[in-house]
Amino acid sequence: MRKISEYIGRFVGVVACFVLSALAWASPYRGTVTFGGLPLPGAIVTATQDSKTVSAVSDASGAIVFDDLADGKWIIEIQMQGFAPLHSEVTVAPNRPAASWELKLLPPEQIAALAQPAKPAIEPAPAPVATPQNQPAAQPPAQNKKQSKTQSNAGELPKAPEENEQGADGFLVQGSVNNAATSPYATSSAFGNTRAGSKALYTGGIVVNEENSALDARPYSLSGNAAAKPSYNDFTGVAALQGPIRIPHLLPRGPNFYISYQWTRNSSSVVNTGLVPTAGERSGIVPGFTNTITPTAQTKALLVWYPLPNLTNTSNTYNYQAPVLSSAHVDALQTRFDKSLGRKDQLTGGFAFQSTRSDAVNLFDFVDHTGTLGINGNIRWTHRLKPRLFLFSSYTFSRLRTEVTPNFANRINVSGSAGILGNDQDSADWGPPALSFSSGIAGLSDANSSFNRNRADSFSASVLHYHGKHNITAGFDFRKQSYNDKFQANPRGSFMFSSKSATGNGSDLADFLEGIPDTSSIAYGNANKYFREPVYDVYVNDDWRVLPVLTINAGMRWDYTAPISELFGNLVNLDVASGFTSVAAVEGSNPVGSITGEHYPKSLVRPDRRMIEPRIGITWRPIPASTVVIRAGYGIYPDTSVYQNIVLSMAQLAPLSTSLNAKNSTSCPLTLANGFTSCASSTRDTFGIDPNFRIGYAQTWQLSVQRDLPFALQASVTYSGTKGTHGPQEILPNSYALGESNPCTSCSSGFIYETSGGNSIRNAGQLQLRRRLRSGFSSTFTYTYAKSLDDDAYLGGQGHTSGSSTQSASLTTPSAAVAQNWRDPRAEHSLSSFDQRQLYSLQVQYTSGQGLGGGTLLGGWRGRALKEWTVLGNMSYGTGLPETPIYTATVPGTAFSNVLRPQLTGQPIYSPGSSRHLNVAAYAEPSGQWGNAGRNSIAGPGQFTFNSSLARTFRPSKKTYLDFAVTSNNTFNHTSFTGWNNYVTSTEFGLPSSAGAMRSLQTSFHLRFQ
Repeated sequence: MRKISEYIGRFVGVVACFVLSALAWASPYRGTVTFGGLPLPGAIVTATQDSKTVSAVSDASGAIVFDDLADGKWIIEIQMQGFAPLHSEVTVAPNRPAASWELKLLPPEQIAALAQPAKPAIEPAPAPVATPQNQPAAQPPAQNKKQSKTQSNAGELPKAPEENEQGADGFLVQGSVNNAATSPYATSSAFGNTRAGSKALYTGGIVVNEENSALDARPYSLSGNAAAKPSYNDFTGVAALQGPIRIPHLLPRGPNFYISYQWTRNSSSVVNTGLVPTAGERSGIVPGFTNTITPTAQTKALLVWYPLPNLTNTSNTYNYQAPVLSSAHVDALQTRFDKSLGRKDQLTGGFAFQSTRSDAVNLFDFVDHTGTLGINGNIRWTHRLKPRLFLFSSYTFSRLRTEVTPNFANRINVSGSAGILGNDQDSADWGPPALSFSSGIAGLSDANSSFNRNRADSFSASVLHYHGKHNITAGFDFRKQSYNDKFQANPRGSFMFSSKSATGNGSDLADFLEGIPDTSSIAYGNANKYFREPVYDVYVNDDWRVLPVLTINAGMRWDYTAPISELFGNLVNLDVASGFTSVAAVEGSNPVGSITGEHYPKSLVRPDRRMIEPRIGITWRPIPASTVVIRAGYGIYPDTSVYQNIVLSMAQLAPLSTSLNAKNSTSCPLTLANGFTSCASSTRDTFGIDPNFRIGYAQTWQLSVQRDLPFALQASVTYSGTKGTHGPQEILPNSYALGESNPCTSCSSGFIYETSGGNSIRNAGQLQLRRRLRSGFSSTFTYTYAKSLDDDAYLGGQGHTSGSSTQSASLTTPSAAVAQNWRDPRAEHSLSSFDQRQLYSLQVQYTSGQGLGGGTLLGGWRGRALKEWTVLGNMSYGTGLPETPIYTATVPGTAFSNVLRPQLTGQPIYSPGSSRHLNVAAYAEPSGQWGNAGRNSIAGPGQFTFNSSLARTFRPSKKTYLDFAVTSNNTFNHTSFTGWNNYVTSTEFGLPSSAGAMRSLQTSFHLRFQ
């Protein structure tokens, strides 16, 4: 009872400290010790703060990790025999980049004085355990030149090995002239190190990751029927080498280099599920119809590509499933170099290459091929102008080529053979038109052909000045981006079949058999596009160490991202009259509006140069000799990529392209055979943007308090907020609700118009409790409570989709991101699509010790077998993301669907205990009014994941280390649905739309040499 009372007392004490104290937690601090730019193992690194002292030893890659340093200022001291001691003051804080310390050799006479007679070899220190805190030896050492100069005593650039009177002697690199005889932390001789006649140090490694289908769980089937598990074998191999380049008489003082090559062959196994027409339906027998419908020739030709049902005993409406296997092949090369030029200059650079070939397989067994080829090169020059004044400049070049080859390209002209007229007949775009159905029948679709080449050239320059307590940085960046694209937006066209079609028969399947779509759309022409976009920024920042307990980091930044233009002016926007009474196309080659008479820039969107962004961060330790740390920050961040999606729509409009969006009516009858003919009521230009469009930006602020607690615990409480302004909004001008009459028959309609009047807000509180590594055990628990609201399309909403669906939609069909009522876009104010109210995460790690004294409680062979194993577990649970209920029908006055929301009936929305998680009776047709079901008003499924790993480092010989790890994703094989089918008119409404990956095991081997 006494022990129990003591435990309760301790627990109460912890809670009292937690409640009554300002809570905080420490941050891990990492660094790399180098000599001549090469990793230096065996260096003793000591961190001191007040009366606290913590020590660590650099591992084989020169890396050190302190996991239990309280945030604030620490004195770092690095010692190694044969090298001059190094002292530095550092600041520990979250997300700090890894430090880099360069040691210098002692003069020869001092080194000689250290030499002692050789002693019997001592058993080398064990290799570091492969934990997440350790850096793999095959990776290059961190090279943060700005930081290394800050931390060096004299503020000098790192010296190359040849600049020291003693070269990169292998004995001295190991920390002792006796090669481990006088240092318990030194490593033994290895390849390229301490060899006879060797003057260089080389390190490297080989990594092998292996995964086989025999050890993975079967993919989850939404139909409830088990599916065959495809066989596959995934493999990733990496080889890396780093060291100095020395060629006698040709390149005696070459640079240090790093080179790695990665070879990957991976697969992705899923079970595709859908609803396909039955044999009776293909012959014209439609449920609910007394007469048999005779399918048209076009319908028969398209039905050939639908598979027959292969499921009869299902718990839902799915009647077909197929296990498919998609593959991806990756080859990647990465190189870097580092060279000191005298005492004032440093030159670094690199080159990277990656080739990816992947195959994607859909429900209909169409195989689409995608190939990407990317290269990236950079060079950076660092120059010391004065002891405390440094100049940095760099140039980066990157190019990415992407080519997509659809299943039917240059093989089968499906549309032409079916007698479907009016679409693109280029052989690269052969294939079926896109079909979508409101009732949940699987939509027929395939990828579009494309060949895109993107290039970016970037130049940056900055000056860093250390003056007293101020570290001032000022600089600028310039980037020129080129997007050279060759593709068609919708070359084969799209057909939508709705139960609320113009035929009035109430069946989308019957309309399909008769060859009568509800809407059609197409966009092709102007395939070659040459987009250009310059990007600029200028900034100044001051890291001001006001007091030993107070640091302020403040700065100002100006960003300017110019609207994207087309090299030959091949862009189209809409010149809009007041109130959207009429619109007319305006081209970039002649940017004068025929309605308003306004003159527009070549990009047809006026630039926004008002993006000035103040940023400030404060770290304060209010109580001397206490672990309490308070942090606060504020900043403004722009959405600089907003123009990229917009310009794609502007480049595929009439008169540059054949484009239209048509609604079936008596004045404009549509058929599968002749569905792309322009009528008087057809809309040729389906997109427009406000020429005064503003770039959206987010204001962020944060306040956190941290504190150390007893029992090696650390805690922190953080509040953060984000306010989005000028977010994009999308509307359908002159549209009206179902069942209403057209209020303005002469007004222009049928197009999406984008403005920048959106707003968003997110507030989040986070509690974090961490147990630092002690007796081999560490853990971190995090709880986050957040709420996010917005009324914009995709700045706060993060994308144009809301919820999930197995339905197929055409490329020109908008999503629920488009405002339902175009006159009141603020009525879209609701939960954001990424609003996750609660998120719990837990990470637990245990590393076994050595023998009885190390914590395994075993000696002999059992202790040797169980020592130095690291077990890691990661658990995460979050509440579901919101989804929008969608009533699939064409919006009156337009040819768009998937915008309307249903009317609430008052019935419960959810159906607990049922296979259908949503209740279709809760919704009804929104006749005569806009639907009152809220945007993002459905709570999606909760998200749970648990991953784990088991790892250990072995030492096959004195020269090598072997890291072994087994990683398990979704260890418990728990089915986690990603969303519900949120289309109210679909027969699959309320069913899971897809499931996450099931359990998989991956084995990894990492062979390192020194």
